[in-house]
Amino acid sequence: MNKGNKILLLGGSAGGFGVILNLLKSIPKTFQIPILVIVHRNPKFESNFEQVLKKNYALQIKSAEDKEQIQGGKVYFAPPGYHLLIEPDFKLALDNSEPVQFSRPSIDVTFESASEVYKENCIAILFSGANQDGAKGLLAIKNSGGICIVQHPDAAEVPTMPQAAIDLHAQHHIYTTEEIAKYIDQLNGLV
Repeated sequence: MNKGNKILLLGGSAGGFGVILNLLKSIPKTFQIPILVIVHRNPKFESNFEQVLKKNYALQIKSAEDKEQIQGGKVYFAPPGYHLLIEPDFKLALDNSEPVQFSRPSIDVTFESASEVYKENCIAILFSGANQDGAKGLLAIKNSGGICIVQHPDAAEVPTMPQAAIDLHAQHHIYTTEEIAKYIDQLNGLV
């Protein structure tokens, strides 16, 4: 993998999970940009939803594993109870340090890590959520030259998360869910 490769990051919490799943369902098998999904999940509740999603989605979906090489055409979900980081050699790393914004995985942690490795080749979208996680990470991506999008607060089930990013001026675009889907569809033509 070289530094010219792009990555797409999707982060959300309360109200964002269903929107992210619907977006993933609409992405064709030909999509070659790797996708990292960071949603707040409680590790106390066992969930193998990645296994269920494999059967219903065109893209390869899996739970991220420590030291795994990032590959195009795959969707990696941050596992519950771990922060998901990206190492300089484009491998994933799992970390169980303290929660950030009461969350592990933290969207901020992944976004900040991605901004350091992918820089201007990073595309991040922040969805509905009940806390401010993701806003600072989105700003780090913007400051590194990446593209930052937030779900329009009026379209978010819980607007706190996208509004926090807007308050920090961390976004380039504020899109409805439909506009986000169109944007991702246009990305497919760029690879």
